[in-house]
Amino acid sequence: VQLQASGGGLVQPGGSLRLSCAASGFTLDDYAIGWFRQAPGKEREVISCISSIHTGSTYYAESVKGRFTVSRDHAKKTMYLQMSNLKPEDTAVYYCAAQDKYYYCSGYDWGAENEYHYWGQGTLVTVSS
Repeated sequence: VQLQASGGGLVQPGGSLRLSCAASGFTLDDYAIGWFRQAPGKEREVISCISSIHTGSTYYAESVKGRFTVSRDHAKKTMYLQMSNLKPEDTAVYYCAAQDKYYYCSGYDWGAENEYHYWGQGTLVTVSS
């Protein structure tokens, strides 16, 4: 199983960016998937979870709620993290993470790193003027 996160880059405060997460050897639609980030000098933190395609329920950390949106494209077998109104404190390496036990985010501690078995390599987002 390999996860590939992409789409990071440099963006000005207030700007938008869309990250993608693709998988090989794993069907992203079937299980709940998480997005995490790690800012320089800080611990990795969860920012979002999306349940399997059966419900697609989404959950967000308070720090990104209302600004970030997670979604799936079934045909492209890709997940997206749309980020808007970006702030300098959003600067971080962003990761998608997968597990193959739970269908719904509500069924487990979606913020716990040890619940996820598969991690992408991360993509750097820098928010700066």
